Amino acid sequence: MNSLTALKSTRAARPDGAPIYVIMDNLSAHKGTKIRAWAKKNKLEQCFTPTNASWANPIEAHFGPLRQFTLANSHHPNHTVQTRALHAYPRWRNANARHPDVLAAQRRERARIRSEKGIRWGGHPRSAAA
Repeated sequence: MNSLTALKSTRAARPDGAPIYVIMDNLSAHKGTKIRAWAKKNKLEQCFTPTNASWANPIEAHFGPLRQFTLANSHHPNHTVQTRALHAYPRWRNANARHPDVLAAQRRERARIRSEKGIRWGGHPRSAAA
């Protein structure tokens, strides 16, 4: 699927004309004149992540679990079966999502524990001089 086809599919999912923001990497195919003109005309804003910063793209956090649950230690007999497994994972993930209040409580608890241990965000304890 090329970039313009993907953007058209995204726009079709919201036919009400509401603005759509798409986070994209800096692949040159995403920045062509034709794509930019189409996106502007169809109220679709391309938001590019910094170069070499895949960690800044929120979707990247989902690829590891997707690989683990659908591809690791698997032996799909063909691409159709593999595609079904790939499509089933987001449905399962959405059906089994944790409540936002639970996630917020877990984050607070992890922050409290880090604070008690004197651990900074990088995962390293504060130096003795600090």
